[in-house]
Amino acid sequence: MHYDLLIRGGTCVTPWGTETIDLGIRDGRIADLASSADATAESVIDAAGLHVLPGLIDSHVHLRDPGDPAVETIETGTRAAVLGGIATLFDMPNTVPPIADAERLAWKRDYVVGRSWCDIGLYVAGTKTNINALAALEREPGVCAVKVFAGSSTAALMIEDDAHLERAMRSGHRRMAFHSEDEDRLQARKTLFSRGQPYRTHMEWRDEECAFLGTRRLMALARRAGRSTHILHVSTAEELAYLRDFRDVATVEVLVNHLTQVAPDCYDTLGGFGVMNPPIRGERHRAAAWAAIRDGTVDTIGSDHAPHARAAKGQPWPDCPAGLTGVQTLVPIMLDHVAAGRLSLARLVDLMAAGPARVYGLTRKGRIAAGYDADFTLVDLQARRRIEESWIVSPCGWTPFAGTDVTGWPIATIVRGHLVMRDDAVLGAPAGGLARFSA
Repeated sequence: MHYDLLIRGGTCVTPWGTETIDLGIRDGRIADLASSADATAESVIDAAGLHVLPGLIDSHVHLRDPGDPAVETIETGTRAAVLGGIATLFDMPNTVPPIADAERLAWKRDYVVGRSWCDIGLYVAGTKTNINALAALEREPGVCAVKVFAGSSTAALMIEDDAHLERAMRSGHRRMAFHSEDEDRLQARKTLFSRGQPYRTHMEWRDEECAFLGTRRLMALARRAGRSTHILHVSTAEELAYLRDFRDVATVEVLVNHLTQVAPDCYDTLGGFGVMNPPIRGERHRAAAWAAIRDGTVDTIGSDHAPHARAAKGQPWPDCPAGLTGVQTLVPIMLDHVAAGRLSLARLVDLMAAGPARVYGLTRKGRIAAGYDADFTLVDLQARRRIEESWIVSPCGWTPFAGTDVTGWPIATIVRGHLVMRDDAVLGAPAGGLARFSA
């Protein structure tokens, strides 16, 4: 049997277990598992000593394009993704201008081609002025979900009141993604603080109740509207406990930062480079996030990659913009958690491959199985590396994990049968395309 690509000798993480098998790839799809010893191919990858994972997915990324190319672009952000072992990412819509109508969405679909190193799903922004169009927009090719900012956004993109939120939920049927913070509480508390206070003030302003109140409101509306929701970057113990009773209408995302960093230490160490929304919180909340990983409450893990210029992040609080880089460091940090015994490799694959595919209706991705896209992340679980800013390719040039020592590293990224990264080198030309979703 002849293939386009053979991956030989790797330890593959499949839906039914972990085994050492040879993978045969043809026409960008997985043609055979356990191909014969005499099989041939145009290219052969020796994966002995490596674990072969289904292509990992970062379902929460802000590529800032269109926007400021000095901070990030489709090309640089997806280059960062494949260097970090990500084969597919989902791009948020709060660009300049935002992706909130059919015309801008069509432009973005065309713009991705020839610029992206990995496959991309596109969020569409839900706003007060496009509610009637959401049911049609969510069915457009390449759309992973409608994203609603229920707090913490510009006025043009925010839907903060119950009446408009319920109308948005009743427009369409696919799972809708939410940034959950209560805008009224945020604005009321803003007057309690002043410029130049310590960066840790960020978590005091956007306190636990801001997030929990927002999530309680959304769950009440989701039940009433019968709409499936995905609550993004859940950051509090209270929300995680509460959401266990809403599995009929809600799935849950946590971020690598909320699993890894802890306040107030992160603000004292990182300053503005630790400021994000929702904030990094104390150890009680981090422990609750790990408990939710272990008991199955959490469905997906993302980076919320949201770069800003280094100079902007160095401004006093609250002038420093909220958002951290992360798409390039997500896999190394999570592999280090695997090495530390905080979760299994199989659970990591569930959270970063099968989980996003299940939550968003992503087709032909998320598992190693015949007929699926030939997306793979090859990792060395024993490799020891230090994350250095010299490795970061986003133009902003910084990471909140600079100087972090990790065990586990992505060695190769394969997208639809194309080897796009090997040993820290990006190969060939951008060949990523639009991901496909069930309607």
